Amino acid sequence: MMKDSAFDDLRPYCDEEIAPAMERIACHEYFPLLAGYVFPGRDVEQVRQMVKRIATVDGFQLQVMKAVNEEVVRCSIRRFSFEGLDRLDRRRRYLFVSNHRDIMLDATLFQYALYLTGHRTSEITFGSNLMSSQLAIDIGRSNKMFKVVRGGSVRDFYANLLHLSQYIRHTVCEKRESVWIAQRNGRTKDGRDATDPAIVKMFCMSAPDGGPVRALAELNIVPVAVSYQWETCDGLKAVELYRSRTEKYVKQPGEDMNSILTGITQPKGDVHIAVGTLLTENILASFDSASNSRFCKQAATWISNRIVANCRLTCNNFIAHDLRSGDSQYAAHYTQAEKDCFVAHCSATVNAAAVADRNALRDILLGIYANPVDAQRALDSMTE
Repeated sequence: MMKDSAFDDLRPYCDEEIAPAMERIACHEYFPLLAGYVFPGRDVEQVRQMVKRIATVDGFQLQVMKAVNEEVVRCSIRRFSFEGLDRLDRRRRYLFVSNHRDIMLDATLFQYALYLTGHRTSEITFGSNLMSSQLAIDIGRSNKMFKVVRGGSVRDFYANLLHLSQYIRHTVCEKRESVWIAQRNGRTKDGRDATDPAIVKMFCMSAPDGGPVRALAELNIVPVAVSYQWETCDGLKAVELYRSRTEKYVKQPGEDMNSILTGITQPKGDVHIAVGTLLTENILASFDSASNSRFCKQAATWISNRIVANCRLTCNNFIAHDLRSGDSQYAAHYTQAEKDCFVAHCSATVNAAAVADRNALRDILLGIYANPVDAQRALDSMTE
């Protein structure tokens, strides 16, 4: 059994570290801005003193992050729904593998769903590129986020992956905390949710002797699908995909923070989280374990298929598909008013972008919404 101290460079804060973190957060120059959003109408000094009195991780999540999620839902989501959590055993711990559409909200809204259904919240992966300031570190690590180190040499990359794999296994199997992780490195920009087999290989790296079936079975992997009626940061994603067609896209300073803030504040319409079924040992045993690469690819495909199948398609997905294909195949799934609203949104988004070929950008934007329809249709055809 590995000690938690072996992961001091990655792990979230423990309760003993919360009070100093709350003091730093409460005294930060941005605190009035944050307090004004999370606790609108409340006196900033009262909020400051409340934060300073928080002494545990659970206290921070209950008094601050619960309020954050409630405000996000109130201000930017028309309907927030979830399903599947009632099938999970509250006494067990899981590795939740999720599609990734928004830097922050995929994980935090899932934590809110866990809280609302009486489950213990999970730890959350948090890219080292996002821990760019002490304020971000304090908020993230107080919210059960642990660091995923990115970049470095090939040797460092492998060492970091092994360390991450060991921490995830330690957290689920020994520390008895669930973990949320995205199915791939970085957000899905084009609406195509696919699990990277390298993620599955990383899960297996830390396993004791016993083969890949046991390595994954003891992590209790559960796929999670989050669906947004209005894709978060859709305009920003479309521009990035547009520019990536002709040049290597390089993020600008502050771009990730802009995406976080845009995702939080942008209207999202209906948001649904679907929690799938457990990837059991019997299912894993049906994969080709003689080849590690084939086994991990088959496991990744199984996770991807469950995520795709559980994504809830909305009127916007069907409208975009019909607009892109130039027909009315899915007209029964939306009204003329919904179509007019979507067309107006796309026109405004495209016209606001500084690009040379607006038709190409429009096609990319429509693809972000239309591709999930094609993915489900392809999956349905495979199972017929």
